[in-house]
Order: sequence, then C-alpha cells, then structure tokens
Amino acid sequence: MIRIGIMGYGNLGRGIECAIKQNDDLELVAVFTRRDPATVSILTEGAAVCNVKDVEDWKDKIDVLMLCGGSATDLPVQTPEYAKLFNVVDSFDTHARIPEHFANVDKAAKEYGHVGIISVGWDPGMFSLNRMYANAILPEGKDYTFWGKGVSQGHSDAIRRVEGVKDGKQYTIPVEAALEAVRNGEDPELTTRQKHTRECFVVLEEGADAKKVEEEIKTMPNYFSDYDTTVHFISQEELDRDHSKIPHGGFVLRSGCTGWEKENKHIIEYSLKLDSNPEFTSSVLVAYARAAYKLSKEGQSGCKTVFDIAPAYLSAKSGDELRASLL
Repeated sequence: MIRIGIMGYGNLGRGIECAIKQNDDLELVAVFTRRDPATVSILTEGAAVCNVKDVEDWKDKIDVLMLCGGSATDLPVQTPEYAKLFNVVDSFDTHARIPEHFANVDKAAKEYGHVGIISVGWDPGMFSLNRMYANAILPEGKDYTFWGKGVSQGHSDAIRRVEGVKDGKQYTIPVEAALEAVRNGEDPELTTRQKHTRECFVVLEEGADAKKVEEEIKTMPNYFSDYDTTVHFISQEELDRDHSKIPHGGFVLRSGCTGWEKENKHIIEYSLKLDSNPEFTSSVLVAYARAAYKLSKEGQSGCKTVFDIAPAYLSAKSGDELRASLL
C-alpha cells in the first residue's frame, strides 16, 4: 500500500480523501491542518488528524504528501520545504511562475533525495499534456484553449470583495461562435473578449446600490474589464439552491495541417465536463501520487511535471495488464 498524507483539508483535501477510497493500492494515513485537529472531522476511519507543526514526526510513515494549499502564497513555500521530508505532489497553477517554482522544488528534492511533482490537475495538467501531444503531432498549426462553462473560484472571490456584495458566484463561459470557428478549421485570431464571457450571480447587502455594484464588477481590471460580463442580482436562497456546486471544464484544440503543400487539415480536440472541479483535480493528483511513489522506488529524485512522466506510472495496472486491456 502507498501511504498518503494530505496537507490541508479544504475542498481539494476532501477530494483527495474521496479519491483514495477508489484506489485499492493507496491508503490515507494522516491529514495535517492549521486548525485545531480536534475540530476537524474526516471520513477515513483510522487516519490521524494532526497539526501542521507535527508533520516532521511522520517523515518515515508517509510515502507521498499531497499539498493542497493555494498557489499565491502557500505552495511556493510549502512544496520546496516539504520536498526535504517527503515525496510531494502539488497543484501549483500560476502558469507564469511555473519555471521558478520548478527550479525551487527541484533543488530541494534533489538535495534530499525525493520526488516532487508540481502543477498537477487539469489546467495545468491534463490540458497541458494534450497541448504538448498536439504540438508534437501537428507542428504546423494553432493552439486554442477554452475554459468553462464553470465556476471560477478566483473571480467569484473578486466579486464578493466588492462593497455592497454579500455573496456571489461567477461562471466563465466559452463563446460558442468562436469555439465552432476553431472546430471548423477557420484558424481564427481571437481576442480575450471573443473567446469567453463572464456571468455573475450576486446577492446584495441590504441597502446596496445595484447599479454601482454592477459597474464596479464590469470595470474591474484583470478580472472583468476585458470581457463581456453579465450581472444578475438574486436572493441568497436562489444562490444557495441553484449555485452551490463547483462545476467546470473546457476544451483544448489544435488546428493543423499535413501534406507536402499543407493541403490536408486536421483538428485535435480534448474536452472535460466536470461536476466538481476540486474533486476531479484531486483524482488527477492521486494518480500522480502513485507515479511519485514508483519513481522514488526506482531511485529517481528532483522535480517533475506531467511532461516528464510516462502514462504507465499513473496506473495501478501492470504493464501486461495495460497492454492487454487498454493498448
């Protein structure tokens, strides 16, 4: 059995716990939390709940530590630090800072003889793999990535910080005409506004000015100002009833050509439709925990991304079983 520890018990940590239940070769041995462990109730009988300060005591009792913190401030510190103690897997998703994060984790993991797999999930992660495969197969072509329809947790948080907003959710929605143009092989040049729209469902504080709130949301730089944004004002009851889940998904496409004169067109498309963004992300993380364990057993160390790991390392099946059932 591969012994798993979970660092952080929010949406991602709970999703990892559920994913472990579906994998017979994995077992959850400990959850680490910043909260008082006595106040944290988990689902797995027999697994320990510990304070983060006690993590070093588990150095020889955990095969892979899953890091469930945020990419802004948690993971840049935690992943290289815990790579000194354990094999680690994280879901770092700040695309522009991945090279820097890789270098920091690689240094720590190599020095202490562990494997660190970073930026695991669906984007970065599964979408990254599909972009890479498509680029390798069709070097003459264009990449397109569309996200949604789904809840953006960062954008939802941004609208909740607007004065006068009590609660809210924001959905990212691909523009259907743009998506169809790519699927039709038209190779369009698309601006940010032409690829996605944003739809907000907002509960106002009592006495708040709806018009002012709407204007502030629509003009918010880096979040909404570059998009066609619709704001709906609803009750808390409607929000709780109709928008309590965290769905997401999207599409990765590459339009390319082959032939001596580039006369034949091809479209590669990969899509996801997810009821729960964190639970799907957790399932990807758990598969890569298995890979981290296998690589470590082979004596490898250092930082890896999804690009560096052969697909067979993700599976609990043997090579013989994979060749017989999936190849």
